[in-house]
Amino acid sequence: MKKNIIIGIPRAFLYFKYKYLWKTFFQELKCEILISPETNKQILKDGVSNSIDESCLSAKIYMGHVYYLIDKVDYILIPRIVSFGQNEVVCTKFNAMYDIVNNTFKNVNLLDYNIDVKENQNEFKAFMKMGKLLGEDYITVLKAYLKAKKAQKYYEQQQSEKQEQLLRNTDKLKMLIVSHPYNTYDRLLGYPIIKYLKSFEIVPIYADVANKVQTSQKSKAISKTLYWTYNKELIGAIEHYANKIDGIIFISTFPCGPDSLVTELCIRKIKGIPMTNIILDELQGEAGLYTRIESFIDIIRERKNRREVK
Repeated sequence: MKKNIIIGIPRAFLYFKYKYLWKTFFQELKCEILISPETNKQILKDGVSNSIDESCLSAKIYMGHVYYLIDKVDYILIPRIVSFGQNEVVCTKFNAMYDIVNNTFKNVNLLDYNIDVKENQNEFKAFMKMGKLLGEDYITVLKAYLKAKKAQKYYEQQQSEKQEQLLRNTDKLKMLIVSHPYNTYDRLLGYPIIKYLKSFEIVPIYADVANKVQTSQKSKAISKTLYWTYNKELIGAIEHYANKIDGIIFISTFPCGPDSLVTELCIRKIKGIPMTNIILDELQGEAGLYTRIESFIDIIRERKNRREVK
């Protein structure tokens, strides 16, 4: 009887964006999947120990998740993503991470797929090549990929429609969270912020949930020259939800270059919506963070009360 291959997936970085694509693909190929646990202090500690000081906190956490999976699986999935076309690139950490992991941890089997559309390496080719490496025939891999794409699309549509319905059916204060999914939904990073907002009966609206095609187009209202694909999707959501939200919270990790530039661009160009920028690092204390959030909520409530009086 053939032994099922165990694929390890770090619960960090692009996992939060493509988890249904990845999980469905490997399940269709009859692989077992082991996802690292939610980020905790030990994972953070291991990530810091295996990273250079200049890495952003999100990258350090990723390394901690990879470290957790070593010796537990047959392969660890480390995708390499460079570009989705002309002027559609991503942060260099998604290009470099495979090499960083490969040179940091020895004797670890890494499974990767490459997407660099400018070099004629698209997602379809990448997944077909990955399936072949796992020993499957073309038709089996093709069916697995198509089913995975369908699952991912369905999930994204459901999330987007659910959020649109929420916006229509609530009178509570609504806060747009402009942050990469790997920060927003990480247990150690974004979760405490979201939880605290909800304790004040604030409804979090997530920029990453909006329709990606629409938000990429709408990002041009803020910048016509921005070329980081994932950042364009996020800031376009500001235009998409502009008349439906009461405030904006930018969340990033220190020292993320693209996020720092894009957030500063938004703060300078967007008028009429209260905004605050939260930059997280490994020494971040919750008390100071909560004080900032509470103060920001007070400002938004006061602003809304003044509008209602007028």
